[in-house]
Amino acid sequence: MELSLLSVLNVTIEEIKNSKIELNFSNGSNGTESLSTWLQYEDTRKENGTCYDCSFWGWYGNKPNYRPGQWGFSFVRMHAQDEWLFVSAAEISDVPVGERAVVKILDRFKPLFGRLVIRYNKGNTYARWNFRMQPVLEKAVVKEILPGLYTGRSFDGYDNVHLTYRELQAVLDGKIMPGYQNALEKVAGIYCLTDKMTGKLYVGSAMGESGLAQRWRSYLDTKHGDNKKLIELYNSKGAEYFENNFEFTLLEYFNTSYDSDKILERESYWKDCLDTRRHGYNGN
Repeated sequence: MELSLLSVLNVTIEEIKNSKIELNFSNGSNGTESLSTWLQYEDTRKENGTCYDCSFWGWYGNKPNYRPGQWGFSFVRMHAQDEWLFVSAAEISDVPVGERAVVKILDRFKPLFGRLVIRYNKGNTYARWNFRMQPVLEKAVVKEILPGLYTGRSFDGYDNVHLTYRELQAVLDGKIMPGYQNALEKVAGIYCLTDKMTGKLYVGSAMGESGLAQRWRSYLDTKHGDNKKLIELYNSKGAEYFENNFEFTLLEYFNTSYDSDKILERESYWKDCLDTRRHGYNGN
């Protein structure tokens, strides 16, 4: 039997009427995913529900999402489409125009921050993220209550390596997904960078003692990895463009001692398959 969200939050009818639930995806239509932003906060902020960059945006167009005195329950989307992590609950104190609301955290819900995961199908209201509480409570169910703060996806195999720029940064800085960095250090491979804004791709290869981790770190340090077309993009758009729009995917992987000439042959193969010389960021 599934556990309802209502039974866990234990809110009264009057509290429900005075509350909204927000389901956050990203900071703007092309911004950083809310989950990635939340993961990079210190644990004390997560435990106290004060990761404000993830929650309580006060406005929907020219209309306020909240009014002073209302309660807001904030969730961020996890990597499964219909799964949401509970990150904060607060009473709204003020709603400054075009800014995040001024809030007072509701302490009674703190034990669930960063631990409660629900399943809820938001449907096709893609442009909305702030809802009356009652309709959500009627359909949302509890997937799990974690024993501790959510720390991000675990490494689940080389066939599934796909990271946003900020996720990769947090991985290689040792902030999230324990074991992921170590896994990336153990393989050479062919990878693809995806520009979400334009759909353009860049195919590259990683070799050497520290493998994929070392090569991908170079993109975090330089943004462009010393590649001609990516340097041009960097000079035109700046560092923030890469941070907001680039994703990293592993296409093929090999032992770090694998023949480098064969790896380069496979790199060329993928450039041909994806046509990244004519329609992407590869220059050769």
